[in-house]
Amino acid sequence: MPKILRVLFWFAVSVLGALALATIALHRGEQINALWLVVAAVSTYAVGYRFYSSFISAKVLALDPLRATPAERLDNGRDFVPTNKWVVFGHHFAAIAGPGPLVGPVLAAQFGYLPGTLWIIAGAVLGGCVQDFVILLFSVRRDGKSLTEMAKSEIGRVGGVVAYVAVLSIIVILLGATALIVVNALKSSPWGTFTIAMTMPIAVLMGFYLRRIRPGKVLETSVLGFVLVLAAIFGGQWVSETPSWAAIFTLTAPTLAILIIVYGFAASSLPVWLLLAPRDYLSTFVKLGTISLLAVGIVALRPSLNMPPLTRFADGSGPVFAGTIFPFAFITIACGAVSGFHSLISSGTTPKLIRREPETRLVGYGGMIAESMVAVMAMIAASVLQPGVYFAVNSPAGIVGQAPEAAATTISSWGFPVTAAQMATLAHAVGEQTLYNRTGGAPAFAVGMAQIFSNTLGGQAVMALWYHFAIMFEALFILTIIDAGTRVGRFMLQDALGHIWKPLGRTSWYPSILFTSAVIVAAWGNFLWQGIKDPLGGINSLWPLFGICNQLLATVALCVATVIIVKMGRVRYVLVTLAPLCWLVAVTFTASWHKVLDPNPRIGFLAHARQLAAAGANPRLIFNDRLDAAVTGVLVVMVAMILIESSLECMRIISGSKSAATKEAPFVRTMLAIEEQA
Repeated sequence: MPKILRVLFWFAVSVLGALALATIALHRGEQINALWLVVAAVSTYAVGYRFYSSFISAKVLALDPLRATPAERLDNGRDFVPTNKWVVFGHHFAAIAGPGPLVGPVLAAQFGYLPGTLWIIAGAVLGGCVQDFVILLFSVRRDGKSLTEMAKSEIGRVGGVVAYVAVLSIIVILLGATALIVVNALKSSPWGTFTIAMTMPIAVLMGFYLRRIRPGKVLETSVLGFVLVLAAIFGGQWVSETPSWAAIFTLTAPTLAILIIVYGFAASSLPVWLLLAPRDYLSTFVKLGTISLLAVGIVALRPSLNMPPLTRFADGSGPVFAGTIFPFAFITIACGAVSGFHSLISSGTTPKLIRREPETRLVGYGGMIAESMVAVMAMIAASVLQPGVYFAVNSPAGIVGQAPEAAATTISSWGFPVTAAQMATLAHAVGEQTLYNRTGGAPAFAVGMAQIFSNTLGGQAVMALWYHFAIMFEALFILTIIDAGTRVGRFMLQDALGHIWKPLGRTSWYPSILFTSAVIVAAWGNFLWQGIKDPLGGINSLWPLFGICNQLLATVALCVATVIIVKMGRVRYVLVTLAPLCWLVAVTFTASWHKVLDPNPRIGFLAHARQLAAAGANPRLIFNDRLDAAVTGVLVVMVAMILIESSLECMRIISGSKSAATKEAPFVRTMLAIEEQA
């Protein structure tokens, strides 16, 4: 394409994106079309990838196509394997796309669609994509080292220890919060519970089929898994309509919590090929297929957004979770814009697969763009619902009341009309007994997605099938996070305990496997149990806690990246990571202060503990609040220590009192370029 045409093309994309963003930000009065959000996101992502990531590649990181990556130099056919960039992209996206980009935007929609949408788009391009990209490249240049190892070598021993504790903490809290989402989506839902229960033996069957019956027949296994998943969805409908079977699969929240805890222990202890690997594979193609279908549905239907751009709950009195837009919208959206969890993947398996350095741009920056687009679609799915329906689904009984009539009256008094009859009709349409008090975001996303799908593919007659497909889709990859996260936490705990007694550090020794699995499951199971016993639905306290920990981990990752950029002698470009770092510090430290010390019992952990103590509540609930406050406080102190260590290290380098030496692996010229030319 001639240069003038390229200039005109990118000028047109920029103008279109600016127009769409202006429409979203400034439009008042009539409803706007959801397509404006899609256009704004796609245009901004395209410009960000084409120009900003190109600038970072050339000026900040100086990507070198002639430098051999660890996948080439350390190729062992097991962990280090040079892999096609599109395969790596698919692996990376599947690994980073957890529940955050779906759940966070749905919860943040209580403020209206405007704050969340703007942050998802801007936060990803300027923060999340940058973090994933630079951490991936720096890990590639250090033989695939983990974030904790890079923190130790570049910042110091304190940084490494704190990063280790922060990573383990976020894994525990993430697992507790995500398990709660599954419980709230499946409680009193025989259809959904049956469908999800069936995915477990399906995954085991796929594992046996691929390993014992038809080794290497991936296509056959994929078809088998897909057919059986569809059968489970239709079977769930039959179960829900058969009273004797419906009674078996209609479970309470405590029962579901116990079953999920048992599942997490089993998934961590069983051989990886039996459950974890086939379940990951099953969830990956369901995830990618569903997201693609949702994108097609939004473009084809072009639904209007019923949620206003800003709601009355911008003042902090929201029923879904309490707190003002700043800082709580940002820590609630979390993974849709910036996710510290991604830094674990960018310094985990992904850097060991990269063939050439320039491919880190597509995988790191581009992979986060894909996840952010998922978050935009989640915001659309929540915002196409009538606001009254949205709040009826997401508001806990402790806020709106237990009875349908009481909940409808309370929500209508907020200015969002809804009736008990309307909610009963909607519940019947999606094949549920009730949709009230389904806190956690997943059911609201499923209802919105079912409406979009049913209006484009099949009509209202199949809305129940689409709803339960959406529930299965969400719960399937959330459970994948639970089994994979529990296993990762077990590995980290074994590594630490191995320094105390060597046998505990052996990942193949079954007593160690069972003991450490039990410890990790007990840790996140405690947070899950806390959530289901919370009269405010659990999400009110657990999701902000998860968001804070996630963003604190991103703060650690950006500290590491900033120190390395300074050591590389590129101080003039340090704002690329320093700017999002400063923003995250402001957001997370402010949110942490509120969650620990805010006098509002719906926000502050300690205030809520005092309220419970005054009411003579269960001592366990009081202890849980104080534990949450302690966890938040300790993590903030540790991250503050990393900030101080990083600042001192940068000052020593800039002042010249310390030599600017990075811990990169020695340069080795790649042979892949010669092979490609041949």
